[in-house]
Amino acid sequence: MVFSAKKLAYFSCFVLLSLFIVGNVRAADPTITVKVISEAGAQQAIEAAEQTAEKLHAPCAIAVVDRSGILVAFLKMDGVRDGSPDLAIGKARTSALLQRPSAETETNINEGRTAFVTSGFMALRGGVPLMAGKEIVGAIGIAGLNKDTDVAIAESAAASFAATTGTRTGSH
Repeated sequence: MVFSAKKLAYFSCFVLLSLFIVGNVRAADPTITVKVISEAGAQQAIEAAEQTAEKLHAPCAIAVVDRSGILVAFLKMDGVRDGSPDLAIGKARTSALLQRPSAETETNINEGRTAFVTSGFMALRGGVPLMAGKEIVGAIGIAGLNKDTDVAIAESAAASFAATTGTRTGSH
């Protein structure tokens, strides 16, 4: 079999072009960058919640978790029931992991979606995501003496936190 100069040139161009294409194909980046609430940010949310609770004369347990549900900051105000700390942490964790207010989980159960009962999530009102821009960076959970007050305190603290990050609330 005899190769002509023309066939050799075509073959060489094909090999070089193939190497060029393969060399420019890169695997997708195996990591992503996400925002996570800092300890300072968690303390800001705690302080905002505490101020609102004091204005409402509603002592409570206040928990802030990161986006993966890990506790970052916590406060138990005087006069709170012994079970409130666990409830606050559970509400915050539920809100962070499901990326929505824990009230939605309670509503789902009340409307018959009972799978949440055995899921390990805290299905009580008072957990609200904390936003930085359009990204959930954590959540706050409030447990006091009244579920409506818990929600009001959590929403107020979340709005205060969002304001420090330049976020508009109301999307969740």
